[in-house]
Amino acid sequence: MVRESGSSEAKPTVTRAAVTVVVPTLAADETLDACLDSLDRQTFRDFDVIVVDNSGRKAVGPREGVRVISNDSNVGFGAAFNQAFHASTATFLAVLNDDATAHPEWLESLLRAVEARPDVGMCASRVLLAGDGRLDSAGMLLGADGSSKQRGHMEAAEAYPRRQEVLLPSGSAAFYRREMLDEIGLFDESFFLYCEDTDLGLRARWAAWECLYVPDAMVEHRYSHSAGKASALKAYYVERNRLFLAVKNLPLPDLLSAPFYTMARYFWHVVYALQGRGKVADFQQAGNSGGQLPVIVLRAHLAMLARFPALWNARRRMKRRFTPKQFRRLIRRFSISPRQVAAL
Repeated sequence: MVRESGSSEAKPTVTRAAVTVVVPTLAADETLDACLDSLDRQTFRDFDVIVVDNSGRKAVGPREGVRVISNDSNVGFGAAFNQAFHASTATFLAVLNDDATAHPEWLESLLRAVEARPDVGMCASRVLLAGDGRLDSAGMLLGADGSSKQRGHMEAAEAYPRRQEVLLPSGSAAFYRREMLDEIGLFDESFFLYCEDTDLGLRARWAAWECLYVPDAMVEHRYSHSAGKASALKAYYVERNRLFLAVKNLPLPDLLSAPFYTMARYFWHVVYALQGRGKVADFQQAGNSGGQLPVIVLRAHLAMLARFPALWNARRRMKRRFTPKQFRRLIRRFSISPRQVAAL
């Protein structure tokens, strides 16, 4: 690890490490300490760490080997990563949630997977649920309306034992090639929270960059530690950003048919809620009223309409090497049904 003591503000010194690990934090609590401790134990050493403190309290103190960017308010996950990207010249950038801990060979396994594959622009880790042992994520899946879910969520840890192509990584523990980010652009900061990793991954896939799932790169994650598993805040951003993502990334035939998939997904949400399971049931069990959800959906659609011109312009500017037909074939390989989305 490149050692540099102390903290820094918005423009830290440029790093020369091979890999920069970016850790955005909002809570800045004991889980962040555990996360950074796990990075100290990495077998691969040519990396540095940038913590982006979104707490608004300058709550992250000096720590050996860690540089800190302190923001006056929460700028969001994507903007935090982008700040660290501009503060680094590393060939690769990894992002790790502050509520995740990396196994010692995490970085070594990711780097080994991409060294001989210049076509690979991003890697997905094997993300386990902390204290549970089951999978949180083995890459991501995509619904036909832009809904995205973790592949393998709640399945056995051994369910996906081999290195293989996946659609894109979960941003809780992802690995990106700088060359790819220079070409396609960074995280879309308008997303603020949730789905920005799916948006970036789909833009990378449009540009024909590959994504590998690396099962040896293991991370344990305390799921939704910062925003809650089923909060109203999360429900709003997930639905709004799902719409943002669809307008930007889905081929036109899929975009036009997306509302039919959405209605089917809403139907299954209701069915599962009546059975006391699924995401709507989780939302209600967390102390929220089910009557909030139609209002949240309406707000999300109004937000998308207000931003539609900017989203459409971003769609037109996107770097594309795939034809729409090739891209549709790709996303169908990693699709998820509306019933599965409602259940997970």
